[in-house]
Amino acid sequence: MRVYSSPRNAFTLVELLVAVSIIGVLAGLILPAIQQAREASRRMHCANNLRQLGLATLLFHDTYGVFPPGRIAPKPGDEEEASCGGEEPTWPVHVLPFIEQFSLRSEWNPFEPWYHQSDKARTTPISLFGCPSRRSSSQTLGLRPMATEGGGGRLPCGCPLPGATITVNVTGRVSDYAGNHGDLSPGSNGLETDFYFGGNGTGVLITSRAVCRDGKPFDWNDKLRLINAIDGTSNTVLIGEKHVPAAQLLKFPEDSPMYDGDHLPASMRLAGPGLPIAQGPFDNASTFYAFGSWHVGSSQFVLLDGSVKSFSTSMDTVSLGQLTNRANSQVEAVYFDD
Repeated sequence: MRVYSSPRNAFTLVELLVAVSIIGVLAGLILPAIQQAREASRRMHCANNLRQLGLATLLFHDTYGVFPPGRIAPKPGDEEEASCGGEEPTWPVHVLPFIEQFSLRSEWNPFEPWYHQSDKARTTPISLFGCPSRRSSSQTLGLRPMATEGGGGRLPCGCPLPGATITVNVTGRVSDYAGNHGDLSPGSNGLETDFYFGGNGTGVLITSRAVCRDGKPFDWNDKLRLINAIDGTSNTVLIGEKHVPAAQLLKFPEDSPMYDGDHLPASMRLAGPGLPIAQGPFDNASTFYAFGSWHVGSSQFVLLDGSVKSFSTSMDTVSLGQLTNRANSQVEAVYFDD
């Protein structure tokens, strides 16, 4: 008598456990590759943003014969006709027409305080200013607390303040990119020659002094041209990624609105001896003057020739300073290229 067994309709427990284990191993192998591919895509997106901002700034130069001011601020001891201003909007406003933001540019008066501008001007999102490795475009609305003494001060609406000190939170879009203000050489010891005063920056998008009329700016001095970058366009940084620690996103002073002309780190950064590239999102030791990114091991920059380069976070600060100083006659540098 022949006995026939019925066909099996299910896995045994051992077979099921083996299959689950194999799937787990494959997932463990594939997920890091997927994450690396996503980061590579975000990094490329970031590099393209920098390239577009660099080209926009160079187009501004081609149109007007000079680079836009990083911001406008006086220098102590200057004559009265150059001693006005200090709160006007920063270089991103000037390049808006060259990134297809003509309508938004019309909302701005570049010689009025940035916080007097309309909500539309300050809060309209521009995806080009955000690095996708750090945040989404919906996470770019920052606050700047403006503490103003009563008696002559004004609110963002232009209304006079009462006698007491009032803190007003002014909103504005933040940026993950900053103009190159230079290195620390005129110094940072509280002297009148400090780097943050008008005309002292050694970079390209620097603090410039105003040309004043009736106590208000209507133009700016300290205008820089390509010819002023005597180290060469391929050896001078124009714009780079700016350091913002993860815990300080959208918080002043590390992540102030990019139009804030009263706060240099809002739109500019410095580098060189004393200011290395930050080590990443959890580097809380670097100051808000430093360049830095959330890409692993490097930070991206666009140079004056329009090329985008990656610099290692371990890059020596002497070489870094040579790249941020437009005219120190030193052009030797080591790039970290992917």
